[in-house]
Amino acid sequence: MEKLTFIGNGNMAKAMIKGLANKYEIDVLGRNEKSLEALKHELAMIEVSKIGEKLDIENKNIVLCVKPNSLDDLSLKLIGEARCVYSVLAGTKLETLKNKICATNYIRTMPNIGATYQKSMTTITGDEALKSSALEIFNCIGTTLWVKSEKELDVATAVAGSGPAFLALIAEALSDGAVNNGLSRNDANILVSGLFDGFSALIANNKPSEIKDSVMSPGGTTASGYASMEKSGVRSGMIEAINNAYAKAVLLGKN
Repeated sequence: MEKLTFIGNGNMAKAMIKGLANKYEIDVLGRNEKSLEALKHELAMIEVSKIGEKLDIENKNIVLCVKPNSLDDLSLKLIGEARCVYSVLAGTKLETLKNKICATNYIRTMPNIGATYQKSMTTITGDEALKSSALEIFNCIGTTLWVKSEKELDVATAVAGSGPAFLALIAEALSDGAVNNGLSRNDANILVSGLFDGFSALIANNKPSEIKDSVMSPGGTTASGYASMEKSGVRSGMIEAINNAYAKAVLLGKN
């Protein structure tokens, strides 16, 4: 069984580990001993340890899950040359990784929190030599997309990485609208959950415009609601959200 060494044990790392623990040997290194022990209690098959003053990465498969601004301090502790580095650090360029961490090959990847349920939409780029291995690893936590450039990955970060938060806002608003018109909060949440579950199959097999046209009849309830959404700037607001999230990813890379 191949071994993966996670450096960092935040929410994204935990989500990924849950999807990978049955297929890979997992070693988790982090700074917070209490949260490491909690993770070990939840997933007994993994190994956990606290990051010390020095960290030997010789010939290891590293999955880097720290915050981007922690990379400088972490790099000072690393000893040896890793076999490969799979980085989930938003905006952090391959060139930066190569300057900070010694490894044979490097991959940038952006999963999302759907990894908790093996439903992540994960975008990947980097050294072609690691392409098949990267796809195999991240297919364990959902769907993968290999892109040719870091710019494309930064755009994908804005869409699929940040997307769950954007969709959560839409879901909450739909539920609020139902409650505003007399439905109980519990029933509203059940409706919205079922809506999103069914929509995943629809969007996987149809273009967005096709879905809209299949639901919207002339002068009907959908047309009326849709007109309100356009008037309120929902479309432009979502486009602006992607623009700003992408710009932030680019800025993180420059910093």
